[in-house]
Amino acid sequence: MEQFRPYGIGLFRIVVSLLFAMHGAASIFGILGGARGTAAAIPFGQWPGWWAAAIQLVGGVLVLLGLGTRWAALLCSGSMAYAYFVVHQPTALIPLKNGGELAALFCWSFFLVAILGPGKLALDAVVGAYRHKSRPLTA
Repeated sequence: MEQFRPYGIGLFRIVVSLLFAMHGAASIFGILGGARGTAAAIPFGQWPGWWAAAIQLVGGVLVLLGLGTRWAALLCSGSMAYAYFVVHQPTALIPLKNGGELAALFCWSFFLVAILGPGKLALDAVVGAYRHKSRPLTA
């Protein structure tokens, strides 16, 4: 099973970030069920909802592609920690009581991606290989 680990990490990254990006697109553009199941989009620039959705969309796409994965995943994780502690936790401590399960799961999932890296199927590997090839030899 160890030989499949990089692929498992890559698939985990892809699935989690796709769901995250879809959540952001739904909130910004009012598609895929819209913000919280309505067809209404969050008004442009509204704090913190629109900015959180922008991080979800852009950060989610970056992690999905595996481009700047660790930094993008760390930003996504932090935004979900903010969502949990600012939006959900004041209502109740336990996620089942405050509706923060999704924020907590995304937070820890992206934190795991930031620590483990992108796994296989990521553009980071392609960019790294290109940078390594294009470096001139020095004496």
